[in-house]
Amino acid sequence: MADRRLQVFYTVAKQLSFTKAADILFMTQPAVTFQVKQLEEHFNTRLFERSHGKIALTPAGELVRDYAERILALSAEMETRMAELTGEVAGPLNVGASTTIAEFMLPRILGEFRSKHPRVQPRLQVANSETIENRVADHSLDLGLIESPPHLGNLHSQTCCEDELVVIVAPSHELAKRKAVTAPMLAELPYVSREIGSGTREFSDEYFSRNGVAPDDLNVVMELGSPEAIIGVIETGLGFSIVSRATVAKELQLGTVVAVPLEPRLVRIMSMVYPKEKFRSRLLTAFLEFATGKMKAAGIKS
Repeated sequence: MADRRLQVFYTVAKQLSFTKAADILFMTQPAVTFQVKQLEEHFNTRLFERSHGKIALTPAGELVRDYAERILALSAEMETRMAELTGEVAGPLNVGASTTIAEFMLPRILGEFRSKHPRVQPRLQVANSETIENRVADHSLDLGLIESPPHLGNLHSQTCCEDELVVIVAPSHELAKRKAVTAPMLAELPYVSREIGSGTREFSDEYFSRNGVAPDDLNVVMELGSPEAIIGVIETGLGFSIVSRATVAKELQLGTVVAVPLEPRLVRIMSMVYPKEKFRSRLLTAFLEFATGKMKAAGIKS
């Protein structure tokens, strides 16, 4: 219900990029530029300084950004509260999830939640944990599910589940017959790692540091941006990787990879994050409870 020009401007102001805002809003860049230009004409002032391919907010732009954040939050709260007068869980649900959660845990949960509440419109964005957390903080997302501990103080955090990370190798690999492996045993072996910014990468690096191996000393032969890509490389026998056990359930059944526990075990807490200052709707509350319950039922400890 809020002015579309204000919604577009606010996204550009938070991203400081017309291109990034266009991607988030599923618009073309010229359409985003046109909406911002209309708002500038309405206020008869420039809201952005443009120089050398970069943009920055003018003093007027900073003022409009602050008011836009409050107006958009109130508009969303009004829409939700009006819908709740009917007693029905309904409306858009903008969820972001880190790659592991989005690919291997969340699709079924979202599908079942939508079946239970037909008037909910779930939308899922997939990125690494750092990106998802930032998008929740700037209100591009209602809720984020991330693999690493939250870093931003303006977000509420709720434990979602526990997830064990394991070493995976090809059946022919020298570690395949072991019952467990330690960090020093892995230090010099070829390592296929997740990219920087990934929750799995952050958690694995911290584990190596705690157990006497500097992450910079690891023999990283490849960095990849998704669990599926890593599994494909490991199946070739190139080296080892560290992934969530949940991501290799199919491959373990097929026998294309072997999972070896770490000693000590590497267990992380997955978190749901949402803005502290944002009204917590019945829809958001219902989804938090539903998702946590489904993960418990699936045997993922919470």
